[in-house]
Amino acid sequence: MVHWKEKLTTYTEHTSKHMTSRLKKIAIAAFTAGMITFAGGTAALANNDFQTVYYVYIGDQYFGTVNNPQMIENMIAEELEMQGKSYDGLTMALGSEVSFIPEKLFTKDSMINDEEISEELMQEITIKAEAAAIEVNGEPIAYVKDKEQAETVLKELKLEYLSENEWEELENRPDTLEQLPELEEGETRILNALFSEEMTITTEKTEAENVLTVAEAVELLQKGTLEEKHYKVQEGDSLSSIADDHDLSMDKLLEINDLEADHLLKVGQKLKVTEQQPYVDVVMNKEVFKEEELPFETEVIEDSSMFKGETKVKQEGKHGERTVLYHITEENGEQVNKEELEEEVLEEPVKEIVIEGTKDPEKGDGEFVWPAVGGYISSEIGHRWGKMHKGIDIARPSDRTIKAADNGKVISAGWGNGYGNKVEIDHQNGYRTVYAHLDSISVNVGDTVTKGSKLGVMGSTGDSTGVHLHFELYKNGKLENPLDYVKQ
Repeated sequence: MVHWKEKLTTYTEHTSKHMTSRLKKIAIAAFTAGMITFAGGTAALANNDFQTVYYVYIGDQYFGTVNNPQMIENMIAEELEMQGKSYDGLTMALGSEVSFIPEKLFTKDSMINDEEISEELMQEITIKAEAAAIEVNGEPIAYVKDKEQAETVLKELKLEYLSENEWEELENRPDTLEQLPELEEGETRILNALFSEEMTITTEKTEAENVLTVAEAVELLQKGTLEEKHYKVQEGDSLSSIADDHDLSMDKLLEINDLEADHLLKVGQKLKVTEQQPYVDVVMNKEVFKEEELPFETEVIEDSSMFKGETKVKQEGKHGERTVLYHITEENGEQVNKEELEEEVLEEPVKEIVIEGTKDPEKGDGEFVWPAVGGYISSEIGHRWGKMHKGIDIARPSDRTIKAADNGKVISAGWGNGYGNKVEIDHQNGYRTVYAHLDSISVNVGDTVTKGSKLGVMGSTGDSTGVHLHFELYKNGKLENPLDYVKQ
């Protein structure tokens, strides 16, 4: 007995009309009649004494037997034609092949019901679309109508970051980069635009609903799939702010973390969040040749004669110039690497030199200046009128401004009984000076004063017989003669 299969693997709206005639041509070829043995001998039976039946298979599974496959063929053709009209432009095909195996029987099988088998078979078969599958690392991700559309999708992915002209230039560029001309200043050249994953196009059968437009396929590949991430709670975070930062609804954030809305967050707590990860990235390598500034260096020279915070430029800095060739790598339009390949210095930068003071303004240097503007000593330190006169008196100045004898910090500024309006300065080096009988005070407690700065105006407040400055000086708490330290 000879068995054979006629595979009906693909029916389309365009080919269904020719299917019946094609099958008839292929249908029953010459069969060798089987030899049937009877008791008493063997006889050759004529072909017209046999009945031909067809065993129907879906894939590799036996489904039933019919006398004539024509009814099934016609029903499949009608279904394919109807599906083809529903999904205009798509090529429709059987999900699994339907095949017929003919066999000649000696006796007629009256139990075969072609109509019943045909109707049952139509309930079992599936109709799918033949489409171009765009695969990422061998996994089908997006389906489009045909290979041409699939190639357009891959092109559109790159055109998100390339111009049409740049894409055309890359497509027509020689394979070897050695043939490329040198860049001029200010020019950029794209070396290649690649996919981060292996992208292939294959022909697959899929549900018609899965077939996307070019724009939909591009969006799917760019948007990608949700990938679970973890976020560590920071100071000041709230559930709503975390949800917003990760493009999640509050309900979704609570759901994936199994939390209630009134959950109290703790700093350092880890929460599940999801982020969209594209199926593929567009990686672009390019060269950039440009002229740019060479920044100058700054050298700082310390000067103990200048106060902290004071600076003086000894030499002005000047930027240099250079040309540089960069190799830049971008992923989805974002720079991820920048490598300097070549440079040529056109003009060297000039170093900036700055003198910076290190002197503490609160600390005196022990060299005192005259605390008034001119004037004369009307009374020296010593016993006077039966008691100790602790300082010197300075009267008749050309200007009544009272000045700090050295750097220091004001530790007293106000009324001092017999001293009248008084200012006292701690020079932070063991020395302390006192300025008394002032008409007005220009400083406050806690102020830092520098040598020669104004403290107030000479006056005659407190126990005083006339306008003058009473000036005292102490070293390590011991009263000293001011005239041993200051001169007019």
